[in-house]
Order: sequence, then C-alpha cells, then structure tokens
Amino acid sequence: MIPSSFLPIANHLWQSTLFAGIAGLLTLLLRHNRAQARYCLWLAASAKFLVPFSMLMLVGGLVGRHSVVPPAPARIPAIVAQVNEPFGSELPLEALATPRPPESRPWLVPALLAIWAMGCGALLFSWWAGWRRVRDAVRAASPVSLEIGVPALSSPSIMEPGVFGVFRPVLLLPAGVADRLAPAELQAILAHELCHLRRRDNLATLLHMIVEAVFWFHPVVWWLGARLIDERERSCDEEVLRMGSQAEAYAEGILKVCELYLQSPLPCVPGVTGANLAKRIEAIMANRPALSLNLSKKVGLLVAGVLAVAIPVTLGITNAPALRAQAQSAPKFEVASVRPSPPLRLPIVEPFRAGMFIDPGRVDIRYMSLHDLIIVAYRIKPFQLAATPDWMTTEVFDILATIPAGVSKSQVPEMLQALLTERFGLKIRRESREMPVYALTVAKGGPKLKEVPPDDPEAAPVPPKPGAGTVVGVGGMVDPAQVRIKPAGGRDDGSPIFDRRGNTSADSLYMEIPKATTARLAGILTSMADRPVVDRTGLTGTYEIGFDVPSQDVKRAVMMPMPGKIARAAPPEEEPTGGSIFRSVQSLGLRLEKDKAAIETIVVEHIEKTPPAN
Repeated sequence: MIPSSFLPIANHLWQSTLFAGIAGLLTLLLRHNRAQARYCLWLAASAKFLVPFSMLMLVGGLVGRHSVVPPAPARIPAIVAQVNEPFGSELPLEALATPRPPESRPWLVPALLAIWAMGCGALLFSWWAGWRRVRDAVRAASPVSLEIGVPALSSPSIMEPGVFGVFRPVLLLPAGVADRLAPAELQAILAHELCHLRRRDNLATLLHMIVEAVFWFHPVVWWLGARLIDERERSCDEEVLRMGSQAEAYAEGILKVCELYLQSPLPCVPGVTGANLAKRIEAIMANRPALSLNLSKKVGLLVAGVLAVAIPVTLGITNAPALRAQAQSAPKFEVASVRPSPPLRLPIVEPFRAGMFIDPGRVDIRYMSLHDLIIVAYRIKPFQLAATPDWMTTEVFDILATIPAGVSKSQVPEMLQALLTERFGLKIRRESREMPVYALTVAKGGPKLKEVPPDDPEAAPVPPKPGAGTVVGVGGMVDPAQVRIKPAGGRDDGSPIFDRRGNTSADSLYMEIPKATTARLAGILTSMADRPVVDRTGLTGTYEIGFDVPSQDVKRAVMMPMPGKIARAAPPEEEPTGGSIFRSVQSLGLRLEKDKAAIETIVVEHIEKTPPAN
C-alpha cells in the first residue's frame, strides 16, 4: 500500500509513464520517417516528468474560477478520472473501519527520502566528476582556426571530438585528429558535431539529466535516455548524409574515432560515437532516404500534443466550478455563539445537560470539548482521532447555533466543521495508522444470523419493533444504532432496565438489533471493547441480531454522553474465546481475534485554544 504522503508522486509517475508509453507507440508509427520526429517525441516524454498534470489542472482551475457564465454540470468519464489519478488520496470515512494492509510506518517516509537522496547524490557526483575531466581538458586546450562559426579547441586528451557547454558551446577536438583522419572523414565528423550545435542537443540532454537525477529510481527514465541518444545520433547522421557527405567516408571516420579515442564521460557532451554503433553504421551504409512527415501525420501529432495539454486543463476548468460551488454551498450556521462552559460545582447532585441537542432550527451544545466536537464534526470514532493535547479534552465549551432555513439537521456535522475552522482555526490532515484491533470473523460452525431484506438507502433507519424493554442508542453520538435492551433469558417483569443513574441490577442483558450489517455490528462492539473491532466476516447481508451481553458492557456502550470520553473496557485477562463479550459474539456464530489493521485517522495540525469574541 502506498503511503498517503507519496500518493501525488505515485499519480505523477503513473501519468508520466503512460505518456512515455503513448510516445513510444507514436514512434513506431514514425519508424520510416526522419529520426528528428521520433527524437522530439522522446524529448516531450522526458519533459513530461517535470510537468505534472496537476500543474496544468491548476491552470485550468484558475481559468474556471474566473468564468462568468456557470458551465452546465459536466460528468467526467470514470475512465478519464481513473487514468488521471489511479491512486486515490483518501477513503470515505464510512469505510475507515474496514481493515486494509498497513499503509505506512513512522520510519518509512524518512527511509525512502534518505534512499532517494543517496541515489540522487551518487548520480550527481558521478556527473560532476565527469564534468571536471572535460573542464580540465578544455582548460588545457589551445584554439584551432577552423572557420566553422563556433570556437574550436585542440585538447591533448584522448577524448573523442565533442561539443562542450550549453550557452557558450565550444567544439573540443583531440590533438592530431586531422592527421589521423582523411579530409573527407574529418569533414563528416565536423558536420556531425555542428549538427549537435544547431539542434541545441546539449540543452535537451541537460534537461533529461535533471529528469534522471530526480527520478533515478524509475527504469522508464533510463529507457527514455537511451532512446533519446539513439534518435539524437541517428538524426545527426541523416543530416550529415543529406548535406552531401559520403556514407563510406563518414562510417570510416566514426570507426577510426572509436578506435583511437575515448567516449565522452558526460551525456551532455555529445560526441560522434554515441548510441548503438553497429546499427548506426548499418544505417549510414544503407543510406536509405528517410520520409518527411506527410500532412496526416503532422495533423495527428498536432492533435496528440493539443490533447496532452487540453485534457488536464479541461479537467481543471470543469472541476473548478464544482469545487467553487461546493465551497459556496457548504452549510454554515446562520448564527453561532461560542463561549467556555461555566464551571461545575462538585459534587454534582442535580441533573445537568451535557452533550449535543438538536431541536428544529437550533443546535444546543453543552460541556463539549474540542476533542469531542472534532469527532462529531468529522463523523469518526474516538479511536480515529490521533492524540491531542490534554487541554483539548479538559477545556469545554457551550455552543448555541441556528440552523439556516431549508438545511437538514443531518448536515450539522458539516456546519460544525465550518465553525471549528472559522472560530478555532482548525486544520487537519488524514492519514492511515496501524493499530491493534479485534477482527470480527466467522466461527467454524458458520454464522447464526437471521437475514432480513436490506433497508432502502434513502429511508430512515428502522427502529426496533414495539415491545418490552428499553430502546437506546448505542455507539455514542456519532450515528448511534437504535437497539432494544431487555433482561437476558426472556425474564421481563416490566420494571425499568436502568435506574436514574444508568445502573442495572442484572448481570446480563439481551440486546436486540432490528437490522444491521456485520460492519454495523462491529461498530457497536467497538463501543464495548478495549480496542476497535473491524469486520472481516466477508458477510454482505443485512441481519436481525440478538444476543446476551454482560450488563457492564451494555452500560459502557449506552452511557456515553460525549464522544472522546468513552470509558474503555479493561483489557481481558483471558483469550478472546473465553472473555465475556467474546462469548456473546460466539453465540452468533462469530468470533473476535486480536489483530492489527490500518485505520484512517484525523490528525490535528493546528487549533486555537481560545475562540475570538462572539
């Protein structure tokens, strides 16, 4: 699993690799044309590694943000979105309890960065060493008068002829080369080097060296480098022959240079002996005329280039209005008052309100900490909020807010998010963390659950059937499940299950859940256990569930006035097969096993301790 911090890099590498693959297919279509066309395609594929699609989407987003006429709602094809970013950045919070292989470890990102830095440093050092060798050869060289329009130097080194420098290039020749090559051979070699100068090959090669230094770990980058050198040299060969050099003299000159001199130590000092020499000599001797691009191929390449830029820009333009509209339509409280809660007088002898109460058109929050409010606002479980400072739990606030007309109370969490951002400067990030869990699995005998038709997703949750017992919400204030609690064993004399303090005299109680998936059951069990419970049953149905539960576990699940202050159960002293809540689960043909899982968590990056005055 890719660490969340590396997802943008993974998407960029995928996009660049796909771009290189498409460029490779296009070069196959142009295999009978001039090498210059193929070279330009490979160079574009290399440059793509330095230009993320996200940058082009940002440009499109800036254009879309300033559009005057709202565009019609556009549905981006799923395949386009998948190709653009195959590696998702996050999962919906509803699926956070679903177990997945661990995504990251604290040491993983620093270790990968250290490996990258060592590889990049080693590559840069090797190039620096080669550059020093060439620089020393240039400093020891003496001017040569060739009247070719570029400074020429004669070096006592035994390095092959080559062009050194990007912005002020010089032609570097080994001393005595004119005495070892025939005039026609030397003229062809010089024509080859001048071709590199006219084409600015040093600058293009330097661009790809930057790509290699940054993405040295990606084999496609090195494959691109080899293709660039091949087509660069073949393009110069074609140009030399087109200018009138004899194929035999040119080939003989290249072979003599290879025999007498060393190849340049730097890719950005192109000589005459680069690329696959055998294929080059064969192509030079064959001297087949390369075809120019016809109109259809020119149009095809133009369309491909326009699409490569237009698609990400269009995605940015089409997404910008949606993102803007989403930001503008994000629900906010019409009016909100935030103040510290008054101190409680101990001992508490009178009932008092604590928690969140939603009336028609109004939200009344009493004695809730920022820790609690974040859990409610982002619809998460307490274990999904990473460790916070103690004051975020001890400092409590009262909030009285008005819900705008026409806004459903189901959007209160989203309005709380906006309030926390505006009043407390909350900034969060989501990341995956490995933590101990209980895995809910199917026991050997198979599940003992009664399957029922699933609910309509648009309908309200099904409440427990009328009957004896007490209907309570289980699992805290975030999406509690409505269950019926009755005395265990069917004994019911009509007396209240709980007294005013939430206590019960029964040792065991019966919990009846009218409709629930096993994932929902895992959420209920989480409120009773000492660690999160994740669903690994593989069951996909909806079930009517009933089982005996120790009364202290029921009380723990029910008596949770505020998220974040859940009294966790003491870790069981015995194995899961022998504990109390574990025996209850076994009665359903299921089983709890200790395990670890990657859980999406929210990390608070910044929050103010005191809100501004109302």
